[in-house]
Amino acid sequence: MQQININRNYKDRLFRLAFQEKGDLLDLYNAVSGRQYTNPEDIIITTLADAIYLGMKNDISFLVSDVLNLYEHQSSFNPNMPVRGLNYFADTYREYIEINGLDIYGEKLIRLPMPQYIVFYNGMKEEPDRVELRLSDAFLCQNPEENGCLECRATMININYGHNEELMDRCKRLKDYAVFVNRIRENERRGMALNEAVELAVNSCINEGILADILKKNRAEVCNLILYEYDEQKQLAIAREGAKKAGREEGIEEGREEGRAQGREEGIEEGIAQGIAQGREAEKVMVIRNMAAKALDPRSIADMLDTEESYVKNVLNLLAEKIGKTDLEIAGILLNRNKTGKNP
Repeated sequence: MQQININRNYKDRLFRLAFQEKGDLLDLYNAVSGRQYTNPEDIIITTLADAIYLGMKNDISFLVSDVLNLYEHQSSFNPNMPVRGLNYFADTYREYIEINGLDIYGEKLIRLPMPQYIVFYNGMKEEPDRVELRLSDAFLCQNPEENGCLECRATMININYGHNEELMDRCKRLKDYAVFVNRIRENERRGMALNEAVELAVNSCINEGILADILKKNRAEVCNLILYEYDEQKQLAIAREGAKKAGREEGIEEGREEGRAQGREEGIEEGIAQGIAQGREAEKVMVIRNMAAKALDPRSIADMLDTEESYVKNVLNLLAEKIGKTDLEIAGILLNRNKTGKNP
């Protein structure tokens, strides 16, 4: 089997790559909305080039007639998608109003395209075929007798293989995408290394005409982004669990020490809180370390983690200065310096 040379300077994720052509995007829109548009030129792409939410660009945004659509792809369940959608739609409408010269201060009602927000989910956790996520679920006040003045609804559609079969039958591209991702997972379940699992899935799908145009033309890029995303998901999960466990253990020990002087229960609670904070900080340190090892520059890492570039640089400097220190120890140094008011 020929080894794939991984190019780390990837730009697009697979879902966006799969629906980059207007014709494919129109097929997806028709399948989701139940409409029957036939002219791809009816689509006007409105994706914001500089819109970054939670470290990732919004995936696909477009106008069809009087409907403004936001399509997002998620490989893990995220209940905060409506909050992201609110930010996105606010920016898009602001741009739409400016481009079209609409007067929001006048006496005449302006006309805006209707928003539709779809989240395509293909994570490993089992989820229903469809779930409605609402911005109002995040409101601190949950009194049923009081309604907030804002709402944003996101419809999450499960696109894992075997889910929403009618939808898949209406959009071959979406079904092909589900099949391709499922083959990678099936290969992994059979004990293959990730690189081998991806390579075999690419070859078999090309041979069977599944996403063949994309996989042939963008083979290296597709393999790169799949390997990177799967690797990051696993590392995040491992880091999260490991850091929490280590943080709690260290926090409990610190709490016991402090508890001898200030009261056992109070000391343990404070120690646990400190340990959890240190564990979370260690998780970020580990992710930054791993991203840097993949030859990503500090600015790219900061964009993907939705944090300050100066913070990333400080972490990398500490990692270089404190060779041999664990991520948890580096996290402790960061937190201690923050407490004393010193920059890491």
